[in-house]
Amino acid sequence: MLDFAVNLRADEPPSWLVERLAARLRDLGRYPSAEDERRAVLAVAARHRRATAEVALLAGAAEGFALLANLRPRLAALIAPSFTEPEAALAAAGVPLHHVVLPPPFGLSGAVVPDEADLVVVGNPTNPTAVLHNREQILALRRPGRIVVVDEAFADAVPGEPASLAGEALPDVLVLRSLTKTWSLAGLRVGYALGPTAVLHRLTARRAHWPLGTLQLEAITACSSPEAVAEADLGARRLMTLRAEMVAGLTALGLDVIDGTAPFVLIAVPDAELIRKRLDSRGIAVRRCDTFIGLDGQFLRAAVRPQWPVLVEGIAEVMR
Repeated sequence: MLDFAVNLRADEPPSWLVERLAARLRDLGRYPSAEDERRAVLAVAARHRRATAEVALLAGAAEGFALLANLRPRLAALIAPSFTEPEAALAAAGVPLHHVVLPPPFGLSGAVVPDEADLVVVGNPTNPTAVLHNREQILALRRPGRIVVVDEAFADAVPGEPASLAGEALPDVLVLRSLTKTWSLAGLRVGYALGPTAVLHRLTARRAHWPLGTLQLEAITACSSPEAVAEADLGARRLMTLRAEMVAGLTALGLDVIDGTAPFVLIAVPDAELIRKRLDSRGIAVRRCDTFIGLDGQFLRAAVRPQWPVLVEGIAEVMR
């Protein structure tokens, strides 16, 4: 399949990262060392100019969502449409949920969050809409006694990260970051949380010993270095150029593409599921969107790929 469904930036990690991880394979015969963990925490803290006590290493941002129930929220407000993992994890823990459903074009300006919500989860940029909310809109969600969780899994795919709160030491904001997508590390799952020390302690209090393995710690250290951050930003700039070309190709078909800034696009199409299946039969995979709260059967999500002309041509054929 020509894969536009999965949001990994490439088919495999860059060669320098593969070599660095391979060099640690002989260390798998012993438990991860405290020094490995310290180096990873220091690298993340330096990358975002945060105190080391404001960093918690994660097995991908998804683990951060799985840990949110440890904060014992009375009511969690989930900004939708958005990544479905927070809902699944919180619902499984019995946390009451309220969906704040945003209408197209999915901006935060009209969001009405219940005052009693003491946990708010929002993506930035949001999966699957690709909408990038500005910092002021995110900060406006804060209230006394509330924690705002910002899913920045794709923030490093935005050149310069202008809307990111990762570098802000705020007492009530928890930022979750992923390295999995940019560095094609789906087989490792690596990320981290940034936030107040007390909140991080509550978040991670029930984790098992050695929650991350040696290769995960090495990957976090490597991908948080100044050289890697510069490489990611250069890749993000190339990605945005490619995205603009892809959007132009899709809109030339008369399709409506939601205005956004992310390594994927949300496309409004008639009878999306039929089109998805017809593309599938032609060896082209795109992401269905009817599984996201707030989206109906008229949307598809597609990752930004250099092969986007094949997708545009395929959609044109199946819509005839």
